[in-house]
Amino acid sequence: MPNLYTYGITEEQAELLMPGFRVTVQFGNRKTYSAIIRNVHQNGPDDFKVKGIISILDKNPIVNSFQLQFWEWISEYYMCTLGEVYKAALPAGLKLESETWIFPVDITKPGTDLTESEMLIHSVLNESHGMTLNQLKPYSGRKDVMPIIKSMLEKEVVAVEEHLKERYKPKYKTYIRLTSAFKRKKSLDELANQLEKFPKQLSILLKYYELSKMLQGKAIQKVEKPDLLKKASASNSVLNSLIRKGVFESYQNEVGRINNEFSATKKNIRLNVVQNTVYKELQKGLMQKDVVLLHGVTSSGKTEIYIQLIAEQIRRNKQVLYLLPEIALTVQIINRLRNVFGEKVGIYHSKFSSSERVEIYNNVNGMPKPGQSKYQVILGVRSSIFLPFQNLGLIIVDEEHENTYKQYDPSPRYHARDAAIMLAGIHHAKVMLGTATPSLESYFNTQTEKYGLVELKERYLNLEMPEIKIVDLKQARKRNQMQSHFSSLLIDTIATALEKKEQIILFQNRRGFSPYIECNICGWVPVCKYCDVSLTYHKQYNRLVCHYCGYTMNNPKNCQSCGNTSLLARGFGTEKIEDEISIMFPAAKVDRLDLDNARRRDSYHHIISGFETGQIDILVGTQMISKGLDFNNVKVVGILNADNMLNYPDFRSYERSYQLMAQVGGRAGRKKGRGKVIIQTSDPKNPIIKSVIGNDYKSMYHDQLSERKKFNYPPFCRLINITLKHRKIPILSNASEDLADMLKSLHEIQIIGPEFPIISRIQNMNLKNILLKLKKDSNLSKSKIQIRNCINQILNNHSYGNLKISIDVDPM
Repeated sequence: MPNLYTYGITEEQAELLMPGFRVTVQFGNRKTYSAIIRNVHQNGPDDFKVKGIISILDKNPIVNSFQLQFWEWISEYYMCTLGEVYKAALPAGLKLESETWIFPVDITKPGTDLTESEMLIHSVLNESHGMTLNQLKPYSGRKDVMPIIKSMLEKEVVAVEEHLKERYKPKYKTYIRLTSAFKRKKSLDELANQLEKFPKQLSILLKYYELSKMLQGKAIQKVEKPDLLKKASASNSVLNSLIRKGVFESYQNEVGRINNEFSATKKNIRLNVVQNTVYKELQKGLMQKDVVLLHGVTSSGKTEIYIQLIAEQIRRNKQVLYLLPEIALTVQIINRLRNVFGEKVGIYHSKFSSSERVEIYNNVNGMPKPGQSKYQVILGVRSSIFLPFQNLGLIIVDEEHENTYKQYDPSPRYHARDAAIMLAGIHHAKVMLGTATPSLESYFNTQTEKYGLVELKERYLNLEMPEIKIVDLKQARKRNQMQSHFSSLLIDTIATALEKKEQIILFQNRRGFSPYIECNICGWVPVCKYCDVSLTYHKQYNRLVCHYCGYTMNNPKNCQSCGNTSLLARGFGTEKIEDEISIMFPAAKVDRLDLDNARRRDSYHHIISGFETGQIDILVGTQMISKGLDFNNVKVVGILNADNMLNYPDFRSYERSYQLMAQVGGRAGRKKGRGKVIIQTSDPKNPIIKSVIGNDYKSMYHDQLSERKKFNYPPFCRLINITLKHRKIPILSNASEDLADMLKSLHEIQIIGPEFPIISRIQNMNLKNILLKLKKDSNLSKSKIQIRNCINQILNNHSYGNLKISIDVDPM
């Protein structure tokens, strides 16, 4: 909901309620929702009668005051509603849904005439005593059951009621224990004698002795029912006989879904001389500044320094949030943290089930013991900033330059790095940004002394930076030095590495087999039905897929324009690289890490651990493999096509190209000897390529900063991108022109557009963008209010019905 709403409470409820409680409220005539209490006051409205809340759902607040303050900042800064923040911040299992239940009404009254479908549904409802709309769908024979229910409501043969659905259910395990009558040793001896005639029952009793350790003079251990039956090789009926005799009783305990049984195996992480110097500089910097950037080259040992900073906060009984840009990274780092901090470390990301996320949320919140968090360290991706921290001391943002910290859809379109800095401010905590390739904005903030800066310029154990070789693709093709998409230098280097039992990473920032297929005669290219984009060919499924809306179609056997059967796959993605490299090196074990190959929860762990342990020789991947992964035996990194990064039409393309190439190249030679990076490009004289070769971040920074200043882009201004969507282009064009005219009347705002984006239609919605540039020293809050007012005027214009407008503050 876009606003805050007022409900009445009783005096008794007023004594219990405070901000952060969940309550059940009615909204509209029939719908029921769970809501969060924002404020309890005595300023009732005079112009309407308030409804009362239906019930209180919690014994303690599930959202604390820090969170509520943070939510309000997110809402204001990113120009979204508090309801959108609430929806993003709470795990789905804590948000109750109103489900429409349908109940049967007696149809014996005269004149009731039901269709065959209605009779069937009424019969089903009678047998079940009520069902939800979703449950009734299979019986309707239609995709939409609502018209049938509407007709039955009009005929008064069904009634409708709303129920809240609790998504989170605690997990329980069943345990077995001796009843009080048989806990004494004498009683046990008598019982064993009685059961000699019943060997199966005696077997269960003896196995219980063993598992519970009750005869060993130790603390009695809990015995799980399935474990007892399995190890005693007994059936459930035999155990039930002992329960009926009063020997055993079963009971249930709530158990966690998350495995927290981790113990620390390393008490201390020793820093070398260089790391220790940097650690002391960071301590000093964090005393002087709220935010400090650690600019350390790849494989310089930044994680060990982070561990020292975390240990310092734990000694102070503070909480730490360790942010990572990608789930894949958590697989490696979680083991390193748990080796030091044991079960004090929790992990939070989207691959957990809804119930698991609720459990982690409650553990951070200290439930069921308020104020006593189970975790002192949370390792997670961007959504972790919404967890209910109560005593936050430090936030570490690892690989702070990554654009995956930015939430694109749906709203709120927040940037986790920037939001983390505000969250730390609310908690009076500190922020540590770390990367080998800082974002221009962060590095600029260090040069203007807004942030502190500490640099780590050499690799751990003084290892050399990798040797970088450039392959000119134009020249290589002219000289017949290419085999498919691989230069002869890259092929020879891979072969040499495999002979030495070394590992290889091949980087191509495009998934799928080929970006598109094309008719060799007329040039026809299959495109998405719903988006203005060509379909990507995925050989694994032999289908064409739209990467914007998910639409798929079978791979056509002939051209749908001229009928020709000669259809060619153009370009290449990770799937094609994996396919071809497997043919070139049949003895090598090849795997792939991209979004298609790592959808399941355990896929990341399986692929990364396989590469770590040497089960995989060659790993092919997208930008997922560039994000700080640490592999001991990688000696060769091949960047197969640098041009598709450099030539992307975006003001950040050169910065991102440098970051990606430097980061993926940094995976090579991290432990044993110098690594080698081979970059294939048609533009070897590009200044970004030269900066990568020289590991020269500062030249890239100064060149790009000069360009940004000249054309007024961040960090010299703030950007807000407004996207308008409509099915009809004339309405979209008129609305966008009207909005642009309104915005042009505002002061200190530069307007670019409205313009169609590169992909101008997605999911049958036509798009137009208006980019706003706001002066850095302008009153940002005031400008946002004015922008919102202009947008609301357009949305309230009935001639623009069904128009949708989204706002992206600080777009990436």
